[in-house]
This record gives sequence, C-alpha cells and structure tokens, in this order.
Amino acid sequence: MNVYPFIEAEQAGKHNVKRACELLEVSRSAYYQRTSGVQSIRGRVDAELTEKIIQVHAVSKGTYGAPRIHADLADAGMRHGRKRVARLMRAAQLAGKSPRRWRATTIPDPNASRRPDLVERDFTTDPAALDSRWCGDITYINTWQGCLYLATVIDLASRRVVGWAVADNLKTDLVDAALADALARRRPEPGLVFHSDRGTQYVSAQHARLAHRHDIRLSVGRRGQCWDNAVAESFFSTIKTELLHRQPWPTHQAARQAIFEYIETSHQRWLSSS
Repeated sequence: MNVYPFIEAEQAGKHNVKRACELLEVSRSAYYQRTSGVQSIRGRVDAELTEKIIQVHAVSKGTYGAPRIHADLADAGMRHGRKRVARLMRAAQLAGKSPRRWRATTIPDPNASRRPDLVERDFTTDPAALDSRWCGDITYINTWQGCLYLATVIDLASRRVVGWAVADNLKTDLVDAALADALARRRPEPGLVFHSDRGTQYVSAQHARLAHRHDIRLSVGRRGQCWDNAVAESFFSTIKTELLHRQPWPTHQAARQAIFEYIETSHQRWLSSS
C-alpha cells in the first residue's frame, strides 16, 4: 500500500509528520526523499548494480543465478553481498537455470582388472601442474535423430576442456578420440595421469593400449561414486544447463556445431566448483 498520501494528508491538516510516520512504520528520511524527488545513495547504487546484473545475466544467456552473478561481479571488483544481488535479481524478475537430472552413460565392467585411484578426489587447481592430471567422462545429448554422445578430457589444474569428441555410439573409439585430441593439442610429458570412472570404455584393453603408447598412467574412481570424478560431472552439468537443455536439437550436426562453439569459443568462463 502506498502510505505517502496519508502522511501528506496529515501534514496538510497540520498534524505531526513524525507521529504519522511512526504509525505507518515509514522513516521520515524516506518520506522527505520521496517528496523532494531525491533518490537515496543506496537507491542509486541499487540501480547501477541492477544494470550490471542485467548485463551479466544477458551474457550468460539467462543461465546464471545469483551465486554465479555475484562471483562475476566480485571478479570485476564490485564487492556486494550475495543476498543483495539475489534481491535485485528478484526485483528485476531475473533467474538462473537449474540443471536437469540425467542418466548414466558408462556401464561398469565387473570383470575389468582393478586399477588404482591416483587422484582420490584431490581436484586442487595449480597452474604449475598443467597437463599432469586429466579426467575424462561421457554424456549424451537428445536429438531428433537419436542420442549423440560427447566425451571430454579436462585438465584438473586449469579446469579447461583440452580434448573432446562426439559420436552416435558409445564405443571405446569415442573416448580414445577425445584423449587423442587432447594429446595432439597439449603434448604432455610422460607420466600424465588420466582419471575416469569404471565404464567399460575406460577399462577396455583398447583404451589401455592407447594409454601405454603415450606413457599415460590410468586412474579410476570407485564404482558408483560420481564424486570421484566430480570435475567432469560438473562440466557436463554446466554445458547442459547453459546450452544443451535450452532448446531442441533436430540433427546431430546442429548439436555438434553448438558444442564446438561452446567449448572452443565460449568456454572461457570459470567452471562450477560443485
């Protein structure tokens, strides 16, 4: 309810403005700012901050929520509280996109030889350790032509995608192509650790031969423990929220092109630390 006309009526009738403000729970400073037409300092800051929020939200194509917008603003030197950002987003009717639930694409091989976990959930970023530890995983994209599968290789030190491949099947060739892409791009030193889940593609003899040729040490997480490969899982959650779940994909080619543009040009933003 707009209470200011009642206060003005009190003033016109020679009544006490202070008492009217107390009864209606409105500060006198707010009343005088309203009547003088002067915007408060906080109001001006809110208006400027809202403009920045709208810009960041637009750049993210409507995917960023308050936590990520707050982080981007902080990176740009704008130190405002996360609750304030969330409040202004609600006032501007802005919201981020939440990830959908998705299914597993790798099937554990119960007969596979045991391999060690050389990462043990240590996903610490360290620029000095570039191309010393990579992780890989597979996800799927629904298209009108059937599922398309995406395999990625991510450098744990930088959280960047260093290799990737797509195919219309889940054969070992898919993960080998992604790893070969990363090797061609980065040319790591011998002894690189490549971490994955226990999917049949990653524990296959074919994949082991590729790793052996390039002096790569294979590492696997525990069966059924998605957190053992959390960086790869986090990237897939991000790309699905920001790209793949935002529209239907009529063809494999359309999805391939969108993935290419996202990874090769747009994937310069920081990844979710989840």
